[in-house]
Amino acid sequence: MPIPRRQLAASIRTALHITDRDAIAAFVLDESTVFAPHNPFARTSVGAQRQVWTGYQREFYFSNIASLGLACLLNALCARPDDEAIVQEILQADGCRAYMYHPGDGCQIIGAVLHAKGTGALPVIKPLPRGGRRGRGQRSALQLDLFAVG
Repeated sequence: MPIPRRQLAASIRTALHITDRDAIAAFVLDESTVFAPHNPFARTSVGAQRQVWTGYQREFYFSNIASLGLACLLNALCARPDDEAIVQEILQADGCRAYMYHPGDGCQIIGAVLHAKGTGALPVIKPLPRGGRRGRGQRSALQLDLFAVG
């Protein structure tokens, strides 16, 4: 049974080693994004995925396929033992596909990639609202501006 999309997105957003984590998480949460009906390698290994994505990296470069998170995924896979078991999640929508890897709990994301199919473009992704503590809101217009000129 796949990990819920909301949990995957939250876990991706906390994976600080993924530079494009907010964009990938927004794709996961988009209403049109669904789990791929076929995931042939749901249970896989770090070594197998490193080999697969090293090949995709070359293919994406030479075929001008847009992607996010690929370099971060390869760095994360290189830092782990080849025989480590991992779980692959695949989500797709409108000509794009996202792959996420975790140890099986869906909480600790090892890496994630979002890529276009063919030479299509990545979706325009709206920024996600930041969680956590709320700010003060808008400041009063009566606040003194110490750097005002005139």
